[in-house]
Amino acid sequence: MEKVRVNLADRSYDILISGGWLDELGRHLRGIVPSEKILVVTDSRVGKLYADKTVESLRKEDFPTDIITLPEGEENKTLDTVERIYNFLADNNFPRRATLVALGGGVVGDITGFAAATYMRGVNFVQIPTSLLAMVDSSVGGKTGVNHPLGKNLIGAFYQPKFVFIDTSLLKTLAPEEFYAGMAEVIKYGMIKNEAFFEFLSDEMDALVSGDMKSINTIIKRCCEIKAEVVSEDEREAGIRAILNFGHTVGHAIEALTNYHKYRHGEAVAIGMIAASQIAIKMGMLSEMEVQRLWQVVSRAKLPYRLLELDPIDIVERMKKDKKVRSEKIRFVLPRQIGETVIRDDVSEQIMIDVLNDIRD
Repeated sequence: MEKVRVNLADRSYDILISGGWLDELGRHLRGIVPSEKILVVTDSRVGKLYADKTVESLRKEDFPTDIITLPEGEENKTLDTVERIYNFLADNNFPRRATLVALGGGVVGDITGFAAATYMRGVNFVQIPTSLLAMVDSSVGGKTGVNHPLGKNLIGAFYQPKFVFIDTSLLKTLAPEEFYAGMAEVIKYGMIKNEAFFEFLSDEMDALVSGDMKSINTIIKRCCEIKAEVVSEDEREAGIRAILNFGHTVGHAIEALTNYHKYRHGEAVAIGMIAASQIAIKMGMLSEMEVQRLWQVVSRAKLPYRLLELDPIDIVERMKKDKKVRSEKIRFVLPRQIGETVIRDDVSEQIMIDVLNDIRD
């Protein structure tokens, strides 16, 4: 069992990483959240696999526990879905000392966190991520929210969990495509902040995609450490935390334009990382050799690196609606080399369009 600390003064919390310990959840929550009502929020796929074990673990420790099951999929990450959670909480008299437990991937975590941040102006919140993407990224750092037809995560709040419980054995039931999608966020950490980690991924990629748990446990812990370090320094993305958006400017636009159906989040981010790196080449910041290294790792992770069908002009227009736009300028996280990135807002639209045309199939 490994532990990573996110240091945020009175909002600090632990990330506990283990394998096969889900039935110990209730014991670990003793002293972290009050012995008040708990609502486990899950989706239709994950709930069938792990809801009973989660609820049993909580009730065994005398936590009064209910469960709500949401429809699966990014298209359900909306205010209407959050309202379903509000209705359940209000109808069942959940108090302000209640706790919401997110049991699922990034969508469930984001929705549950936003509901926790806003119900009665804030109730306790615990993350139990079940996908690789959620384990290494979205469950840590307190970003919560829902999508809007004009953009991804346009409605949300920074709201830290009390605890993150990562049971890596849950990955055994994850669809291979979802695992590959999660690898995009893993690769991101090597690109933005740690060349040695990127090299580790290059060396271990075959083992990772084949499901070697020793390698998988290593990357999960390292990603959590990197994200905890960044979030502890910049909780609300006033500075360095913005580098975690590498690949997301283009990626979010791709997701929104395809109504969150054609590409998984990680697949869109993978394309976005390639696009950002190509922009860096055109701006004289990055060598072709470095982009080739990224392309090789992305392709070995079984991730897409080319656009299908979308019009580059439409992507640029959608990027203009991104919440990271400042003074009407699109901001990109661009690599100067593997392990080092900068934030730029001086990329011309022509460069954006040229790059997006270059990476079209």
